[in-house]
Amino acid sequence: MRPLLTEFIHFGLKQARACIFGALLLAGIVGTRLWYPEAPAVHRYDFLFGYAIAIQVVLIACRLESVREFGVVIVFHVMATAMELFKTSDAIGSWAYPEAAVIRLGGVPLFAGFMYSAVGSYMARIWRIFRFRFEHFPPIPVAAGLALLAYVNFFTHHYTFDIRWLVLAGIGAFFWRTQVCFTPQHRERKMHLLLGLALVAVFIWIAENLGTIARAWVYPHQQDGWRMVEFAKITSWFLLMQLSFVLIYVLRTIEGRIAPGAAPR
Repeated sequence: MRPLLTEFIHFGLKQARACIFGALLLAGIVGTRLWYPEAPAVHRYDFLFGYAIAIQVVLIACRLESVREFGVVIVFHVMATAMELFKTSDAIGSWAYPEAAVIRLGGVPLFAGFMYSAVGSYMARIWRIFRFRFEHFPPIPVAAGLALLAYVNFFTHHYTFDIRWLVLAGIGAFFWRTQVCFTPQHRERKMHLLLGLALVAVFIWIAENLGTIARAWVYPHQQDGWRMVEFAKITSWFLLMQLSFVLIYVLRTIEGRIAPGAAPR
């Protein structure tokens, strides 16, 4: 029993290391909601932007995040900002940022991209920390095609059919045998990848509720007061997690061809 408990503790500590960027960013969002000057010299959103950059600098300086992982953060920031600009536009209005900001593009304060970058950072770091390898991972063209469909559907479902459930069915069909092998301490363990993605999606949904309580952003049904984020958002986060996994898998595969030994197994 004790070895299992020790392994579980190691698992928890490694998870904490992997999500350090997201945890610190969420702490900053909640903390500035609990206390921030009423007439600040720097808008709260601008402060959070500088705070997120400071976290990145410290993580890299302390070698808690590699240059490769920082590259993943940048990719996610760019992809996320593009989606944010679309989703917050007057024509769509999926959500809004209710506070003022100087450092922004359109209606999107640039700290917002870091919230998605936190997901990319977590995925890249957990890959290294737990020494991931995979069994029965689908062919890259299939996995990448599903990820691309999921990302495109975030935009197109406002104008055409929402193919979310078709994409989810496709992911289930092609990934149902996929297992992620990871090492919490000494012994390698296995988990179905779909289960792992679903669990992470639920935790992100919980964090999203905390973020909206702190009014970092609000959905239309929260304009007059906080209400729980709808459960359907969990499917969006699941799709984002699949996209994250495939993107990092492809990047590591390319890296492995350039530097043998770095590719996912």
